[in-house]
Amino acid sequence: MRLPRLPRSLRRAARWGSLVAGALPLLAFPPADLSYLAWFALVPGMLLIHRAPSAREAAIRGWWLGCGYFVAAMYWLAPEIGPGVIIVAIVFGALLGPFGKIIWLLLRSPVSVPRALAALVVVPSCWLVTEWLRSWQALGGPWAVLGASQWQHPAVLALASVGGVWLVSFAIVAVNVAVLIAIVSARLAARLVAAAAAAVVLAAGPVAFALTPPAATTGTATIALVQPGVVSNPVLSADASQVLTASLSRTGSLHGVRPDLIVWGESSVGFHLQADQALLRSIEKLSGTGHAQLLVNQDSVFNAKKSKVAVLVGPTGIDGTYTKTRLVPFGEYIPFRAALSWLTSISKAAPVNMVPGDGAHTLRVTEPGGRALTIGPLICFESAFPDMSRVDTDRGAQVIVYQTADPTFQGTGELAQHASLGALRAAETGRPVVQAALTGDSAAFDARGRLVAWMGESQRGVTAVRLTLPAITSLTLYDQLGDYVPWTAVGVAAVFALAGLAGRIRRRRSRGPGGYAGGDGAEYDTGTGLHVSG
Repeated sequence: MRLPRLPRSLRRAARWGSLVAGALPLLAFPPADLSYLAWFALVPGMLLIHRAPSAREAAIRGWWLGCGYFVAAMYWLAPEIGPGVIIVAIVFGALLGPFGKIIWLLLRSPVSVPRALAALVVVPSCWLVTEWLRSWQALGGPWAVLGASQWQHPAVLALASVGGVWLVSFAIVAVNVAVLIAIVSARLAARLVAAAAAAVVLAAGPVAFALTPPAATTGTATIALVQPGVVSNPVLSADASQVLTASLSRTGSLHGVRPDLIVWGESSVGFHLQADQALLRSIEKLSGTGHAQLLVNQDSVFNAKKSKVAVLVGPTGIDGTYTKTRLVPFGEYIPFRAALSWLTSISKAAPVNMVPGDGAHTLRVTEPGGRALTIGPLICFESAFPDMSRVDTDRGAQVIVYQTADPTFQGTGELAQHASLGALRAAETGRPVVQAALTGDSAAFDARGRLVAWMGESQRGVTAVRLTLPAITSLTLYDQLGDYVPWTAVGVAAVFALAGLAGRIRRRRSRGPGGYAGGDGAEYDTGTGLHVSG
């Protein structure tokens, strides 16, 4: 009995090669953390795209490359959404179709210097537009943005202080394009241009780091991060956090350091504190004994609405709250639930949608000596969004504080990827960042994105970090200008598309009964009207 053959579209080796090549850049992220690979990991996929026989096939290979990228980036979502991971990869992968087509249009042989220069700007811009589009909350958020792979390199992250993680992504893709030009171009001039561009881009981060003066400071703050370990029962979760905090409070210090604030992880309290007064009183007592406020996190239903709330508790009660605004797709809500509610029957997707908060805002902590410390509390997935930490910074936050849990994703790269995002947010805002995780990974970074402390998923306990606080008036260029880099990329992509459209219109107007009037039609790409000759 003969087995049915795959459709022709699935029997093309170059497409499967593009799928595999799309996964290569993820080796630059945790847990592999081969960050140097990011600077050339796109080249194999782009080579396959470059060798496509047509613009249409190049776009399809770009789509397959995107599918491979997103499957590798989000495989850990499988326990939550099951086969939905494949659907997400196919949808998001389609965003890279134009990326593939533009590579083919600009870098077909022979590669001239003008087209090499155009590719070094247009191709990274196209990649960046796809990253920015998927960073929209309704499309899931900016997970595995390529620039985040450089979280261990403060010198590279100096670019993030200038243009956010978006500028880091642009730089990485630009170097990949330069390598591709050096491989495919037969012209020495184009290869020299590519080499020079790569050298300038690679030097930009370290130069920015060296030239950026240290920010003015206003003192220090010590923050204790409580990580009780893998605890799924809400009662045990609160008890474990309380036991660790009580141990700290009995001595009044941790390794000789007295904390100004104690932070518990996301979902550390499974009950609404206004309804559970006994639990609230016990947390108030811990605060009084330890002479420091506690930032806990309640995951509960109140008035028939489920939400996650960061709660600042002092000796006399609740001193402030922040409700999580950006919810985890499928884990805390299902996008387009009317169409995708079937996922709840085959996975652990959210049975009901949580209620989001009304946006980022700051909380004021009173330190043991009476001094005020302004923090920007954010929860879990919100660490992936550059705009939220920037809003908190603009509102006077001196420290960005994340609370997370991640119990579903134990043993996957998601935990380390999640914690590493703090380095990006610190470099972007010029503010120290801490993350307290219920189950790991907890981490702390200074105001330039340098790692200060890390507790992996196998660890349990409390770690205290002393952080230097920048002046409220100290703002990075990214703080001041915001997302000008992706907006510029949108402009570049739009100009390129309009130029192609204009060329097509001109050709149609000049076409006579026998074809192109007074010209050589082979000089232009038949799909876009863009000049493709040497």
